[in-house]
Amino acid sequence: MNTQGPLAGIRVVEFAALGPVPFCGMLLADLGAEVLRIDRPGTPERPSDILARGKSSMILDLKTQAGREQALEAAAHADVLMEGLRPGAMERLGLGPDTVLVKAPHLVYTRVTGWGQGGPLAHTAGHDINYIAVAGALGAFGPDGAPPVAPINLVGDFGGGALYAAFGILSALLERQRSGMGQVIDVAMVDGTASMLAMLLSHHQGARTGTGTRRGQYFLDGSAPYYRSYVCADGRWIALGAIEPQFWSTFAGKLGLESVPSQAPEDWQQVTGLLVETFRTRTRDEWIAIFDGSDACVSPVLDVDELAGFDHLKARETYVTRDKLFQPSAAPRFSRTPGAIHGGPAHPGAGGRQLLDNWIARLNSVASSKT
Repeated sequence: MNTQGPLAGIRVVEFAALGPVPFCGMLLADLGAEVLRIDRPGTPERPSDILARGKSSMILDLKTQAGREQALEAAAHADVLMEGLRPGAMERLGLGPDTVLVKAPHLVYTRVTGWGQGGPLAHTAGHDINYIAVAGALGAFGPDGAPPVAPINLVGDFGGGALYAAFGILSALLERQRSGMGQVIDVAMVDGTASMLAMLLSHHQGARTGTGTRRGQYFLDGSAPYYRSYVCADGRWIALGAIEPQFWSTFAGKLGLESVPSQAPEDWQQVTGLLVETFRTRTRDEWIAIFDGSDACVSPVLDVDELAGFDHLKARETYVTRDKLFQPSAAPRFSRTPGAIHGGPAHPGAGGRQLLDNWIARLNSVASSKT
């Protein structure tokens, strides 16, 4: 069994950034890629930065000729470059794709921004909440009549940004096996978020009948009594997802109701009121014990401090403690070439030059063997 991961041997240069770029780099590193992070002078130590795990670091002043030359050297010996600066910033440093791809035509040059490389908003500042607002996702979160609720930065930064970057990178590497050529990937969080709205848009245009798609009408936004969270007697919460009639019926039986409540939208408010009052009669863990092992689709809403003790997460080692940090394990899981946490958070300036020298030596060795 290969314990280095399915991306063993893939070389990645990551220009230090916030949010989606380091998370994408973490995902690639977990699956075996060798990630060299380019840090700025004065970068502070962040010993609890899980997104920096398994990486090496090189400190370069990109405002100097020497710093830019070393960055170009790293890019020339890498398979992938990732950057998250505003459009035009890398070009002003002399490190844009038009320059770098001349030196390294095999490189997958990955640009991750909120708005994308073009369009009226491309050069304006923003954060996750702005990108998902414009893409149409933010307006779907939260109760009807209340302000939309930001789902922290999971949708824009990590879903629409990092995961689409990883998907794009692996697709480009696969295509490079046929063409021998790299290319530029324009990863915009607004685009990735829009892509993830495909099902909602399908439902909005008639793919699902019987419920609306606006807040307060959609069956997945917390408005339906069978798909929402309820507070229990101890102030903790359970999550209910009994969408299908057979699961709803199982739920009603376990709850002790005399009959199965209606799932019709016109009855949502009345049924929700009934369930609100019912769940207030027991603690969360008492309810979980009642539903345990059933297909009622009831789960506890866990706080961060409860994750380590939850049986299912423990059994799968979904979270582990390593390098004195409680953190998620590598995902997804591979039967033959499993990923792993390949080290603690990178220390600014540590290991980067050595890693680059290893790349150069390895590539020179390969080139020599072909002559």
